Amino acid sequence: MTLSREIQNAISSAVDAAFETEVAFLQKFVQIPSVRFCEGPAQDFMADALSARGYDVDDWQLRLEDLEHLPGFGAIEGDFSKARSVVGTHHPAQTKGRSLILQGHLDVVPTGPSDMWSDPPFSGHVRNGWMYGRGAGDMKSGTVAALFALDAIRQAGFEPAARVHFQSVIEEESTGLGALSTLQRGYRADVALIPEPSDFRINRAQIGVLWFKLRVRGRPVHVAVAGEGSNAIMATFDVLDALKMLEIEWNARAAHDPVYGDVAHPLNLNAGKIAGGDWASSVPAWCDVDCRMGVLPGADLNEAKAEIEACIAKAARNHPFLGNNPPEVIWNGFQAEGYVLGEDADPALSIMQEAYRSVFGPAETLGENKMTALTDSRFYGLYYDIPSFCIGARAENIHGFDERVELESVRNLTKVLAGFIARWCGVNQV
Repeated sequence: MTLSREIQNAISSAVDAAFETEVAFLQKFVQIPSVRFCEGPAQDFMADALSARGYDVDDWQLRLEDLEHLPGFGAIEGDFSKARSVVGTHHPAQTKGRSLILQGHLDVVPTGPSDMWSDPPFSGHVRNGWMYGRGAGDMKSGTVAALFALDAIRQAGFEPAARVHFQSVIEEESTGLGALSTLQRGYRADVALIPEPSDFRINRAQIGVLWFKLRVRGRPVHVAVAGEGSNAIMATFDVLDALKMLEIEWNARAAHDPVYGDVAHPLNLNAGKIAGGDWASSVPAWCDVDCRMGVLPGADLNEAKAEIEACIAKAARNHPFLGNNPPEVIWNGFQAEGYVLGEDADPALSIMQEAYRSVFGPAETLGENKMTALTDSRFYGLYYDIPSFCIGARAENIHGFDERVELESVRNLTKVLAGFIARWCGVNQV
């Protein structure tokens, strides 16, 4: 719907009036450590906030048996017994517009050594217009902006004139099962909007991702006779060298891809975690490496897996020890296809363009981005025919030290999201 300048100004003014409260809320949210399998307190915080606002709150425990048959499922390693999803639903007094999913994930990646941060990783410290902390950018600021965008519409004297599901999920950083659980639960809408940090660029496309564990076993002996054993750690690096060559080959193919052909090196192999050996003076008998490999949108994941397995098997065949002791490949975590935003995203993108211009000026145009990572938007667009896209604030150092989000961009994001919600859903006066 067309939004009058009067209503737009009232909503923007409401954002400004509540912005100090929004920053304080975000700071408290960032200060709750919500690393994998420890998200409960952060989900409590969000569930309480939704309940206090009068939304119909659904808070449930995830069960793998409900999800493992669904497309996009990724296997879990670790204690999943306390995993929860939380959805707060707004039901309008009168439905006039289109329904909406607003989704944010509150799980965050590990911080690394705390002494390598300028401030404690979960401090939420504010300095020179930026808030610092793990998850401040990716993506608690986006989740909070969406919540306070809804608040601003209400404070301006209106409500969305369509059903809105505000979804707080986990596992975005590792499997996506939090998002998948909301779809298994039956939550649907005409569009899904995920305010991941993007510096106000629409995420037009995203790659797929495969996680796997490379498990190498050696022969332990005393280091004094090291030549009589087999060093599992050193053998692992020989296999990783072969996988790096596969990465080069896949990126050469990507240069001819219709979507990613103009993106330099879109597919990245990462050996992200390694453990092995037991003693400095013993030749190590074991080494496990958790790896991540990108795949192009449209790629067959089973074919990609088979190619990775063949690469590892070939490297082992030519190895003096691994030829008779081939490594094991364990597929875990992300088993995610890539996603390209289709034409069915209109009119949502056009309406987002209007909302963006209402904040930044009529001559401004939203940019687009082709990601070399992935988001939860793939579930909606690939498997449930729900157009889905991301747009978010300006953040830096996500997944790194001194992660931070620019607070003025959070303010502007809140205004953009509120303008989009009001236009997409329509508004009722309350």
